[in-house]
Amino acid sequence: MALEGVAQLAPVQGGARIDVLDILRGLAILGIFFMNIPFEGQTAVTMLLGPQIIGWTPLDRWSWTFVEVVLEGTQRGVLEILFGCGLMVLAARAMRPDGPVAVADLYWRRNLWLLGFGLLDIFVFLWTGDILHIYALAALFLFPFRLLGPRVLLALGSLFALGMAVTGASTYAERAALVAAVPVIEQKLAAHQPLTQDEQAKRKDWQTLLARRATDGEEVKKVREMEKQGHGGGFLAYAAMNIGFYVEFMLPELGLAIAEAFCMMLIGIALWKWRVVQGGRSTRFYAILMLCCYVPGMLARGIGAQEMLSPVPIVHTAWITEEPARILASIGHVALVNLIVRSGVGQAVLAPFKAVGRTAFSLYFLQQFIAIYILFAPWGPGLFGKLGWSGLYGVALAVLAFEVVLANLWLRTFAMGPMEWAWRSLAYVQRQPFRRPRPGAGDGVLAAA
Repeated sequence: MALEGVAQLAPVQGGARIDVLDILRGLAILGIFFMNIPFEGQTAVTMLLGPQIIGWTPLDRWSWTFVEVVLEGTQRGVLEILFGCGLMVLAARAMRPDGPVAVADLYWRRNLWLLGFGLLDIFVFLWTGDILHIYALAALFLFPFRLLGPRVLLALGSLFALGMAVTGASTYAERAALVAAVPVIEQKLAAHQPLTQDEQAKRKDWQTLLARRATDGEEVKKVREMEKQGHGGGFLAYAAMNIGFYVEFMLPELGLAIAEAFCMMLIGIALWKWRVVQGGRSTRFYAILMLCCYVPGMLARGIGAQEMLSPVPIVHTAWITEEPARILASIGHVALVNLIVRSGVGQAVLAPFKAVGRTAFSLYFLQQFIAIYILFAPWGPGLFGKLGWSGLYGVALAVLAFEVVLANLWLRTFAMGPMEWAWRSLAYVQRQPFRRPRPGAGDGVLAAA
């Protein structure tokens, strides 16, 4: 039985959906697999030591560069923007301070259940890099901000990027001073001149950086041992390895991840209020917005990608620009998709991704299951640690093509994906229709999911 005050609330149906939101969600949930599969299909050690170690053929190099510059971080950025938009879709009836309490009740219940699904992804599906619990925790704080103006939301949403830029600038200055001091120190050593106390400290720091690259460092040794045990034993050892990675490396960074997601969701609400995400602006506006975001964002990301390839410790501009550039590129993607759907050809090309967006929750879990339990499991076909960048991304493309076909076939019979159905039924405290309704009855799919 539905809770009192919630029965009148129902998922958005049929023509009330906003197709561009489905398309954006579908593209982002597919794109995010390109970031996940290297951590699922390659050893974590190689991921820590540099991209060239995995494989560096011309195809490897170009595919890695494309993903690093265009997709890395921006797919979760788009999803974070859509979470902010999802709040506005769901809470449209609670925009007044005296709006229905039932809407807020439903919103928090949805996110608490999403947190539960995220924990399921970590401890059952064994995905160390789960994003659901991060988004759920960030979204729990989001509801009171729905009444703020878009400029205030944009300012608040930019605080995380500002903080990262400031701390990055400090790191940049420290490394720049160290790099500049090294030649002087080497000259003094060659001339058998004594070093000052500061120079001695800088020399020790520099040797530590070089030794970390030469000997892999303690962190890499620990990861190598965890992977050896995890892939050398049975299921329990494999599960312990993946959960151990989450506890060891992801959990300590959880606060930063939540802050990033929360601020990007605020930007998403601002963009919704400006009618940007949902296609409410002119073609000229989207073209200008795309260029204004892509030019500085992609340039900074391209420079950052090249800096990662340096064989020696250097200063990295990405320490300063990474988060601002990620935000710009993410908004640029939103503008590009809105620009494409303005034409009939663009709508036809992107139409298959509407079904992906409407089953994104289920497809996200399916990606982890295929990668972790089948393709790269110790009992799988033996692909783990064997593929270069182009091989990993080729496998990802095959999986994603399968998901696009599956999503479109699935929605011919069913109203939503199985995970969407479970989530909505739990959130509304009422069993939702699962099979596709008769023509004219609406598709019963929640646009905000």
